[in-house]
Amino acid sequence: MADLLTELSSRELVRDVTPGLAARLTLGPITGYVGFDPTAESLHVGNLVPVMALAWLQRLGGRPLVIVGGGTGMVGDPSGKRSERPMLSTEQIGRNVAAMRGQLERFLDFTGPRAARLFNNAEWLTPVTLLEFLRDTGKHFTIGYMLQKESVKSRLETGISFTEFAYMLVQAHDFEHLHRTEGCELQMGGSDQWGNITAGIELIGKKHGKEVHGLTLPLLTTASGAKFGKSEGGNVWLDPEKTSPYAFYQFWINQDDRDVARMLTLFTFKPADEIAGIMTDHVAAPERRAAQRILAAEMTARIHGDDALKRAESAATALFSGGPADGDALRDMEMPEVQIGAAEFGDGMAVVDVLVRAKLASSKADARRGIEGRGFYLGNEAITDVGARLEAGALDRVDGALVAILRKGKRNYVRVVVK
Repeated sequence: MADLLTELSSRELVRDVTPGLAARLTLGPITGYVGFDPTAESLHVGNLVPVMALAWLQRLGGRPLVIVGGGTGMVGDPSGKRSERPMLSTEQIGRNVAAMRGQLERFLDFTGPRAARLFNNAEWLTPVTLLEFLRDTGKHFTIGYMLQKESVKSRLETGISFTEFAYMLVQAHDFEHLHRTEGCELQMGGSDQWGNITAGIELIGKKHGKEVHGLTLPLLTTASGAKFGKSEGGNVWLDPEKTSPYAFYQFWINQDDRDVARMLTLFTFKPADEIAGIMTDHVAAPERRAAQRILAAEMTARIHGDDALKRAESAATALFSGGPADGDALRDMEMPEVQIGAAEFGDGMAVVDVLVRAKLASSKADARRGIEGRGFYLGNEAITDVGARLEAGALDRVDGALVAILRKGKRNYVRVVVK
């Protein structure tokens, strides 16, 4: 366990840490936990920072606990928020907890002597009465102490409800409960959680006279200053129904050259010398995006499996290199789509008509000019004949429909579906 801080620090996974943690880790295995917000039915890639911290803790001999805040989710954490979070029903929180368990299993081992465990804190929070909470937890904190927390101070001018004001006490109660029942001595979380974490340390110290520890992780931004984990469509989710495996793969492929070494360091288990070798090869030929491809392949296979990775790579090959794509890959490709009825299409249609229907050309004359200038492509082959027809026999068949990928320039793709 003595290597945990060294490993996390070398991978830029440490922001703040309590002074005594390094000494504690030299004494043997430690149990640590991270809490996750249950307000969505899926984790997103921004959640992978604390997930990786838990994974390293387990790999280096510790025992990871995952708390999904079914109870605290009914309250709402004010940290980093300008307005109060919506409250969820018990049923919705239950569905979200079940979905997250499957995603966490991609990183954590829930079997064996150091098995990860997942808890819904509603299990121990909902039975507690108000008077019990005030007596056993609330009495250990002063209003002055709570007002000094940044999560509270930042909301005083705009307004903060008593519900949110008390949130840090509820999270402190979680840490105390896990310390008492599971021997937990470490809480980890985002850098905006430092106030909540130290409240738990305070409570355990006062109630049990024990020293426990906290560690916060960086909130990531990209080299361009954007919040990591966002795409044009919003969050990049781990659930394939919310972000397709192809879009997930492309998110990693599209990482900036300035960010890719850091992403490999943060989100893979590759040793530093292997990452250095990958980056040496990448710098020699950055146009090949070899580092991004390695990153995308590892992350997609880990989250969605090898079959989904093959489909994503097949889709990327079809779009960008003109290679064949299987049916699943064609379904995964995210792009505008135009549908043409089979009766209208018949055995084929003039390419200029299809280009207009796909809105890649504003008119037949515009389509002809584009073809003459070699600006339109079928797959990766330039369309050179203004009189060409898109023949049914040349299209891919997917779920009973005929599918073709048309392209204008380098990035403007449209999927044509005949059914």
